[in-house]
Formats: sequence, C-alpha cells, structure tokens
Amino acid sequence: MSGYLRRLATTGAAYTAASILSKLIAVALLPLYTRHLSRADYGYAEVLFAAVVTASIVVRLGLIEAVLRFYYREDEDQARVVGATFSGLFWFATIGALIALPLAGPLAEALLDPKPADLHGAIELTRIAIGGLWVATLFEYLLTLFRLDERARAYFLTTIANVLSTIALTIVLVVGVGDGARGLLLGSYIVGAVFVLGLIFEQRRRLTLRLDPPLLKRLLRFGLPTMPAEVSLYLLNFVDRLIILRTLGAAEAGVYSVGVKFAQAVNVLVRGFQLAWPPLAYSIRNDDEARRTYATVITLFLAGCTWLVVGLWLLAQYLIRFFVAPKFFDAYEVVGLIAAAVTLYALYMVMVVILGRTGRTEYNLPAALAALASNVALNLILVPPLGIVGAALALVGSYLVVIALMYGFTQRLFPVPYEWGRLARILFVAAALVGFGEVALPSEGFPGFVGRLGLGLLFPVILFATGFFTVEERGWLGYLRHPQRLAASFAAIRSRPAAVDGDPGEIYEAERMDEDSRF
Repeated sequence: MSGYLRRLATTGAAYTAASILSKLIAVALLPLYTRHLSRADYGYAEVLFAAVVTASIVVRLGLIEAVLRFYYREDEDQARVVGATFSGLFWFATIGALIALPLAGPLAEALLDPKPADLHGAIELTRIAIGGLWVATLFEYLLTLFRLDERARAYFLTTIANVLSTIALTIVLVVGVGDGARGLLLGSYIVGAVFVLGLIFEQRRRLTLRLDPPLLKRLLRFGLPTMPAEVSLYLLNFVDRLIILRTLGAAEAGVYSVGVKFAQAVNVLVRGFQLAWPPLAYSIRNDDEARRTYATVITLFLAGCTWLVVGLWLLAQYLIRFFVAPKFFDAYEVVGLIAAAVTLYALYMVMVVILGRTGRTEYNLPAALAALASNVALNLILVPPLGIVGAALALVGSYLVVIALMYGFTQRLFPVPYEWGRLARILFVAAALVGFGEVALPSEGFPGFVGRLGLGLLFPVILFATGFFTVEERGWLGYLRHPQRLAASFAAIRSRPAAVDGDPGEIYEAERMDEDSRF
C-alpha cells in the first residue's frame, strides 16, 4: 500500500510543478490586473476564456483522448498515430474557427449580452476568442506529445515559458496600452500562437497535414464517445458565469471569476492527482487490493483537499483584500464554496477511473448530463436572490448530484469499501473549524488573521489527536522529520518502471477547470 501511495505522491508532484508555479504567478498579478481592469472587462474576458475551452473540447472530437490510447498499442504504428491525430486536429480546429468567424456577432450577443453601445467591442473580443480556439486546441495537443514521450522537463519548461511570455505581453497591453479585456485575450492567444508555431517546427518530422481516413475513423470511434461527457462536465464551470452575466451583469461575473481564481489553489492539487491517479489505479492487478487502495487513497486525498478548503474559507477575506482592488472585494464570499466544489470534482474523477477499470464508461455521460441540468436549474433558482453566492452553491449542489450518481454506478459494478468513519471525521472537523472561525473570530485586523490561520493549521492536528491516522500512516508522517530519507525514497520510486495493466490511454481525461497558461 505504501508503495502505491508514494508513487501517487511522486508522480502527482511532477505533473503539478508547472501548475503550482503558474497559479502562484497568476495570484501575484491580480493586484495589477484588478486595478487596471473594470469588473465588466474581467467578466467578459473570463467568460470568453471559458467559452474557448468548451469549444475546444468539441472541435477536437476526442482525438487527444484517442492518441493517449492508440499510441501505446502494440499493433499500432506510433508515428502514424501522431500524424493522423495532428492532421485531424489541425483541420477540425481550422474549420471550426472559420465557421465561427462569420457568426461572431450572434455569438457575442449570446455569450456577453452587451449593451448596444458595447456591441462592436464585444464582437471584436469574440473574434479574438475564435482565433484563440485554434491556438488552444493545437497547444493542448502539442503539450500532450511531451507526455507521450515522457519529456517532463520539456513539458515544464514549455508551460512556464508560455506563462511568463503571456504575462509580459499582457502587462504591456493591459497596463501600458490600457486595452482592458482585449489586452487579456490578445496577450494569451498571440503568445500561444507563437508557441504553437515553434512546437510545430520542433516536432515537424513527425507531423503532417495529410489526413489518414482509415486510422482517423478508428481514432474518432474511440474518442467521440468521450466528448459529450467532457463537454457536459466543463459546462458546469461555464454556465454559471453566463447566468451571472445575463442576470446580474458583467461586473458581477468578473467578481465571481476572481473568487474562482483563489479557489484554484485546491485545483493545483487536484490537477496533479488527476494526472497521477489513473496510471496508479490501473496498475493494481488484484481487484481486492485495488478496492482497499482506492478506499485509502480517497480518504487521504479528501483529507488533504479539505484542509486547503478550510484554510481558504477562513482566510478568504484577508487574501482578497491583500491581492485585489477594492472593487473586487466581494469575491471572498464564494472562495470557500468553490474550493469545496473543486474537491467534489476530484472525487468524481476518482469514480471515473473506477468505471474505467470496469470498462463501463458509458455511465459517464448520463451522470454528467444530470449534473449539468441540476447546475442550470439551481443557478436559475439561486442566483437572482443570492447573487454570486447562489452560483457557488449551485456548483456544489451539481457536483453532489454527479457524485451520488457515480457512487451508485461504481458500487454496483466494482464495490469499494469506503472508510465512512474516517470520511465523516474529515467533514465534521472541517465544518466545526469553519463554523467556529466564522462565528467567533474577527474578519479584519492582525489578531483575526493569526486566529484564523492558527485555526486552519489545527485541522491535521485534530485529525491526528482523534486517531484518524492508522499506524502505517503515522509511520509515513514520521518521514517528514527526515527529509533526506524521504527524498531518497521518492527517487527510488521514480526509478521503477510502471506496471500498468492495460493501455494508459484508457484514462478518461476531463478538461481542467482552469487553464494554466492564461491570467
């Protein structure tokens, strides 16, 4: 068991490194951006960024998911698989962007609901986002090639170089030129286009624009069924902003988006887990051992995420006041709730992998559609009276729906002995700490900050004191007192070859909730 958990921690850390750095940079830049952007500008930009990600999932038609499967098959030519997926994605993205460009006006009205005086600017923003659709789709694929080749260093350096270059250009456009939302979009997608062209040149020997219909047909047969569930899942993190924008206005959508940025602290951990968990989960050959490992991993991962949620919830007002302009201060109201929703999303991803083990992935779509329908309904009910807090509550509620459905599906197909006692202890301790902090501690001043920080740090201490950790887990915690032994242990784990049972490409990859390369 300890070997599996150490492997998970090691690979998760490797995949998460670039995300952690980019998120820290993003938060550090919020004081700059929120002082040079209106709330409406920030709202427009964030809605269009989310729309680009959603459209990208559609135009790629599951080909990125397909390459992850077919590349590792013994009966497939790897070079041919890469060539076929790239040519398919290139033409699908190009055709999709060309179809969308003449529709920029209607799309701008549907997505941004601009006032008549702002319609021209909204159409221009939408045209930039349509160009960004092409860039985002190809950039995601070209980064996937680094993962296929296990070039972790190249993946990290490319991602960080893209982030830093985007920041430099965006600062010039937003702060220097005063381009507002237009500067945010142009800064991200101009830099992205340069990196796409550079990566195409670097990979030119294995890429082609010539379609391979027989292979492309097989790739689409695998990838297309993953697309509807993926779109439905991502729309949970998009439809709320649309409803806020149309119900409360672009300014409130901007405030809500700032709250989402801070909640992404939890998503850093979730993203690493999302990439590291499936190979580990599929590598356990014995079903009984897999069930026990899944139960323990879920318990410990939920404990880690919940600790972050507690900290963000208690310190949200201080973080918001420190990092953003006063006009965005109300964003603190949704930070804790959205962080909780991100944690629920991670639990959903665990259950997706359990379905993947059974081969019954057709259950993903009805669960995702039910969550989307409940999210829309809850937003329409809660946003008018509660504002952005209603949207955050709707997001939590919709993830509870999808988890309940996935729990029913997975327990019928592959029962896992969840550690309900320990899971309940996590939730009880978290609720008690947050409740006490909100009622008894001030939300302003240095004493309040110290008190809330100390209360958040008590979370693992209380779990330890109440006997939450097993004897084996307490032994792992003892490694923290010996960093050299811990580093040596992780190095030994990294050197072991993975024994994946089945194709790594069978991993179902839900779209990330936030893009690392934009700010």
